[in-house]
Amino acid sequence: MLPEASLDISRRQFLTAGGLTVAAACLAPRHLIAQTSSIVPGAFKEAATAKVTIQNLRRNVSILLGAGGNIAVLTGPDGKLVVDAEIVTARPNVSKALASINADPIKQLINTHWHFDHTGGNEWVHEAGASILAHENTRKHLSKATFVGGNFQYTFPAAPAGAIPSTVFNDEHTLHINNTTLTLKHYLPAHTDSDISVHFPEADILHTGDTFWNRDYPFIDYWTGGSIDGQIRAAEANIAKVTSKTIVIPGHGAVGGKADLILFRDVLVDIRDKVAALKKQGKLLPEVIAAKPSARYDAEWGNLFQNPSNFIALVYQGV
Repeated sequence: MLPEASLDISRRQFLTAGGLTVAAACLAPRHLIAQTSSIVPGAFKEAATAKVTIQNLRRNVSILLGAGGNIAVLTGPDGKLVVDAEIVTARPNVSKALASINADPIKQLINTHWHFDHTGGNEWVHEAGASILAHENTRKHLSKATFVGGNFQYTFPAAPAGAIPSTVFNDEHTLHINNTTLTLKHYLPAHTDSDISVHFPEADILHTGDTFWNRDYPFIDYWTGGSIDGQIRAAEANIAKVTSKTIVIPGHGAVGGKADLILFRDVLVDIRDKVAALKKQGKLLPEVIAAKPSARYDAEWGNLFQNPSNFIALVYQGV
């Protein structure tokens, strides 16, 4: 059983993001200011004040939960290792949370993929003394201006030099730190083409990045290699990798387990199949949205990055 934690993080933190004005972008560093008719400026604003809570898992692994991607923290004699770096404007609260664990420096950062809510803190974490490790496609996307559509509708400028991963890999990578062996594995294109999992085998903990969203519709980044079928394929890979005792850290949402991975896969398959059938009948996107093929899940699953209409549009794009 997992330890109790104060996880009073709103699952609706981003619902108002689309209506925010250009003023929200003022909270972001200048190199990240771009279009404002998207959820991105609102995410910067939300992350600046969102509470970051700590949940202890097993052995010397904890998780930080806030407005952006979930951060895993491994402590030990070699200093802190962190998996993902949140939205850049979350820095004050993330720094405070990390310091409350212990005073050890951050020595290693792993990015599960390239998106701003997982790599936004790269530069300041690197300045604090950490080296950055990621898949080669994460470095590729961070190294140049990259447009993402959907309800992102944003061109992310090239990241600063200090935010670029210094070590990259293609398929698999093994890391030894803090008397722990970590195994990193690249997924076939799923949420993006840069997704990796981070497995802590001794603790039996798997960080999936955004290949798993616990009871939230995922954003699927078709603009950098993602697809609905790839997202489902990654879900299948995650299910095959874990046991009923494995703790699973999603990219977003509460810590879960194998049953939650199966539910995520089943929800995606159900909606994908219904949308595909309607599209095959010649239905246009507005007609498919009006048919509400995700209705049975919407009240619980449609409250974070993707409302039901946005998610149906992403699925429709890929079937």
